[in-house]
Amino acid sequence: MELSTLPSLHFSRSICTAEVRQPGCCGIGSGFATAASRIEPRLGGGAAVLRRASHGYGVGCEFSIPRFVLGSLDHKLGEKLLRRAVRSGASGLRNRREWRCMNAEFGADASNAGSPGSVHFVGIGGAGLSALGLLALRQGWQVSGSDLVWSEEVIRLKEAGARAYVGHSVAQLVPQGSQPPDAVVVSSAVGPGNEEVEAARALNVPIYKRGDWLGKITEGYQLIAVAGTHGKTTTTAMLSVVLRNLGEDITAIVGAQVPQFPDGGSALCGTTRKFVLEADEYDGCFLGVSPHLAVLTNVEWEHVDMFPDEEAVKNMFKKFVLQIKPGGCLVACGDSAGAKSVLGLIEEEQEKDLGSPFPRERRVVTFGLGASDWRAIMLVPNPQGGTDYTVVYKNRPMTRVSLRLPGMYNVLNSLAVIVVMSLLAAEKESDVGAQAKLMKRTAEAAGRALGAFSGVRRRFDFVGSVHGCHIIDDYAHHPTEVRAVLQAARQRYDQQPIWVIFQPHTVSRLAAFLPDFAPAFSAADRVIVTQVYAARNIPTEKVVTGEDLANAIIGPPAVYIPDLVILPTWVDDSCRHVKSHHDRTLLRKPKFYSASIPERRQLYVGGMSLLVSSLAHTHHMILFLM
Repeated sequence: MELSTLPSLHFSRSICTAEVRQPGCCGIGSGFATAASRIEPRLGGGAAVLRRASHGYGVGCEFSIPRFVLGSLDHKLGEKLLRRAVRSGASGLRNRREWRCMNAEFGADASNAGSPGSVHFVGIGGAGLSALGLLALRQGWQVSGSDLVWSEEVIRLKEAGARAYVGHSVAQLVPQGSQPPDAVVVSSAVGPGNEEVEAARALNVPIYKRGDWLGKITEGYQLIAVAGTHGKTTTTAMLSVVLRNLGEDITAIVGAQVPQFPDGGSALCGTTRKFVLEADEYDGCFLGVSPHLAVLTNVEWEHVDMFPDEEAVKNMFKKFVLQIKPGGCLVACGDSAGAKSVLGLIEEEQEKDLGSPFPRERRVVTFGLGASDWRAIMLVPNPQGGTDYTVVYKNRPMTRVSLRLPGMYNVLNSLAVIVVMSLLAAEKESDVGAQAKLMKRTAEAAGRALGAFSGVRRRFDFVGSVHGCHIIDDYAHHPTEVRAVLQAARQRYDQQPIWVIFQPHTVSRLAAFLPDFAPAFSAADRVIVTQVYAARNIPTEKVVTGEDLANAIIGPPAVYIPDLVILPTWVDDSCRHVKSHHDRTLLRKPKFYSASIPERRQLYVGGMSLLVSSLAHTHHMILFLM
């Protein structure tokens, strides 16, 4: 069979492009092999050659494609070709425009021609990328993505219109009859060698890490970025809800689902120039953005797989702060030693170099319970189980706030929101007197809106009750967070016993923070530790287990139960063997506090056994407050 007998072959610049119009011959296979894939006829017969240009990486590489394959390209064969091209380093296309032209001739769907484009997310089920996927859908993008397992986030995206897959495959990047995406966004959790990423590289599709993509989509917005080791999710959600309640049609990205968003999701797509972003430090993600106003809730050593020590964390946050735009503002927690250290690093840099990238024209405003520009004073518990407090700015009362949420950390989170709202309002006035009045009115309005804030999923999230058993869900997985959450639980449930079931998150974190975890559970009455959830583990000299943590816990009795499957039996037996009828009644009315229960909204349809049995699929931290 001669090369000239293939259907509609065209030669240009030594590149053969085959225009295939036969049924079953389009899609990823034919799209790759027929659309300007650098298929060159090999003189002397026998095969064609797919050749890769050097692109600055040295000499190109090539592999032979039998002629009969070119004449019978179907989906499966084409995918095999592309896999082989990726393995051998072939770049595939001279440019992506050639692919688009050929795909148009194949009759590709052009119904979305007016959309911003198409984007594929690798790791779409994660908290960061799932929110970006939702936002892209609402902005009119064609969205696809893949992850290792089905999750609530993946299902939500699929229902919203995304093309979502479980598992990674080249065919998912460019399905049959379609063209390559305009961009591929890769999660930090995706390791090297992912076949979808490699295929995108072979097709010359731009590949973005999450931080770079955030920088791209926030261009042109007035960006308000909320950063910090703890509290950034709740603070971002609070700020977004308050802005919406006060009439601002904002765009927002939050790292958790917010029940008060219109669809209960993690993203908002607005029409104004304001963009509220939860700025994540993991993998330096927040270094891709340049905010107009940034919030720094606190700074502490975390993500030990990324940062070797606390100094590395502080330096990363310093880089983030230095990216605030000229004329912008930093709102920092004055109660956080780590945040104050970051401010000190910036001051040192200014003293060393007058040409520092953080000139004094950028404002720094502090907030906290202690000495700060903005303070929360007169804190008292309220009947809702939260806290009432008064906001003062430079010793001048601004408003009174009544929070539903318990915990001192939520007081600080909400105070940061009032500061941001007041500063944004002040930008609208140049007269000092008018500024002060507007700031006070805005603080009062923000305080009222905060009183209606109901919280965020997996952040002291009340799930439901069964026979008097209250279920609360939280993500806490760091010693500081465990202490803070138990303090909040004691504030709301002061008279009841608290049982905690804790699943450590990563061996590396447990090894680094074992001495800090030991006293963190002191406010509990009993602690059950399970096996470690081994996500993103890195090699560590000290290998620790959940049993090591159970033995180290100071204060309440602790037991190690590695298998979540047998946990229901253990808890039921513990309840049955309580001799005192009064104590048994108390244990039969537990308050559960947990951190990752995919089925949590269905937990309260049955009794104790069903509630506990559902924990077999959990990750992160689980606490039962009993």
